[in-house]
Amino acid sequence: MAFSFELLKTDRNTAARRGLVKTSHGDIETPVFMSVGTFGSVRALDHHDLENIGVQIILGNTYHLYLRPGAETLKRCGGYHGLIHWNRPILTDSGGFQIFSLPHQRVITENGVEFRSYLDQAPRFFSPESNIQFQEVIGSDIMMVLDVCVPSTSSRDIAARAMERTHRWALRCKNAQQNHENALFGIVQGAIFEDLRAESAQALSEMNFPGYAVGGLAVGETDEEREHFTLYTAGRLPQDKPRYLMGVGTPHDLVRSIRAGIDMFDCIIPTNHARQGVAYTFSGKVKLRRAAFAVSNEPVDSSCACFVCRRYSRAYLHQLIKCDEPTGWRLVGYHNTWFYERLMERCRTEIINGTFDRFSENFLRTVED
Repeated sequence: MAFSFELLKTDRNTAARRGLVKTSHGDIETPVFMSVGTFGSVRALDHHDLENIGVQIILGNTYHLYLRPGAETLKRCGGYHGLIHWNRPILTDSGGFQIFSLPHQRVITENGVEFRSYLDQAPRFFSPESNIQFQEVIGSDIMMVLDVCVPSTSSRDIAARAMERTHRWALRCKNAQQNHENALFGIVQGAIFEDLRAESAQALSEMNFPGYAVGGLAVGETDEEREHFTLYTAGRLPQDKPRYLMGVGTPHDLVRSIRAGIDMFDCIIPTNHARQGVAYTFSGKVKLRRAAFAVSNEPVDSSCACFVCRRYSRAYLHQLIKCDEPTGWRLVGYHNTWFYERLMERCRTEIINGTFDRFSENFLRTVED
């Protein structure tokens, strides 16, 4: 089945949208939060956990998969789906953010980017064409173009040059694509300059990608700037294509960005913060390392239906986290991933019911971020 997107409803009072993405590995209801499985696993959780939670799609990282296990292993295993035995959709980023976050170990030219493997320091090279070729070996349902990511606080000149190269590379990525059953998304850049964001959104829209990502945010700007430029950029992208805000993921960020018209999200927060003992609920964060929870027989969230809240106390989770037990990481990570999925479900329901504006305002006002 070829990739497609259907816009089912737009909220009357905000830019929030309810949609349906179809891929060859299943449907994705939007808004959706994508769990990050960088190396083939969402940290501390297995696929049985993810399926029970209701995770619709996971994200893999092209940079890391290119270095290990590499193209030959993926080919022998039937791609990423075959290697990790996951039969639901997968999105891969291009690895651009990881490469460009290593300023002393890479050289960017118009041809592409040369970088050194963090495994053995061997020189490697990605051109837009080779990057797409490798993502097609991965077999991801949604691929991202190779872009140039710079800090959002960069000067206008640096941001403009990175954006212009991103546009040239995006066209090269599009021309390199062979498997058109899977989708290739363009990535809007432009840092925190309105004219650059508008120019980037227009240039990429004219290339007619199946979907679009908002990149270059959550890399140095303030919360207010991120909120403004998310809304500003989303409003300049096609209505009939999905919109993906890359790497942004506190519960408040998600709800604010859904209000702005974003459909897809990814972030490591649910499992990364779980390792620190931070649990998310509809009443706010629960910091399980606090001594006050050492003798609490209450669950993390008495209104939560996940197996962790049905069975275990805050005292037990406090003990596991304080002792750095991997089981604690898994249990809190399971709960957090469950919460994120239920938050997305709630947003989808509220949009359909026409009550998302009231729900989101109340959530942002009363729930600790």
